[in-house]
Amino acid sequence: MGANSYEKPDYWSQKAFKEGYPARSVYKLQEIDKKFNLLKKGGNVLDLGAAPGSWTTWLLRQSAGKGKVVSVDLNPLAKDVKGDNLVFFQGDLLSEEIRNKLRENGPYDSIVCDAAPLTTGNRIVDTGRSKALVTMVIWFAEHMLKKGGNFCVKIFQNGDQQKFLQDMRKIFAQAKGFKPEACRQESFETYLIGINRLEDGFKQTGDSI
Repeated sequence: MGANSYEKPDYWSQKAFKEGYPARSVYKLQEIDKKFNLLKKGGNVLDLGAAPGSWTTWLLRQSAGKGKVVSVDLNPLAKDVKGDNLVFFQGDLLSEEIRNKLRENGPYDSIVCDAAPLTTGNRIVDTGRSKALVTMVIWFAEHMLKKGGNFCVKIFQNGDQQKFLQDMRKIFAQAKGFKPEACRQESFETYLIGINRLEDGFKQTGDSI
């Protein structure tokens, strides 16, 4: 049986290694930003589910020391992911303590999330877990994103992405699905993009997730 693209480094994995990124996923964010102008110059960015830190590393490089990059994950970032304008919290996004810390460092001009749930190999189970994760991440966009802010989150296809996009159109001027070129061919992941938050979503207190 032939090896699939997960079993050996592909073009994007090799490129990430050469350019000093922990993982190939960085090029997905790069393409999303190029197409949708996701980031705001000198803005504050929240990276949810950030480890090992490829997206955080790219965000730090793009920021050139301006604004702030706030990252959070259950696991630590890679040791070489550093920056004077980096704030990292290790913990659960469902934790009230973590949510309070993120509020204290907000509001944000952009919120991004490349996190994926623990997978089982069962498409139905994995898609359900992805839906739950996306629901949680959209909560952060609703409560911690500035007016005019932008958003992106990964979702497994067939995970009710059309329903999510309908809901996001109540929050953003534009909401679209997009699959970057850097996604593996056999992957069933895609991304939901929200552009131009219609109202200021930053709240010191608010509804629970």
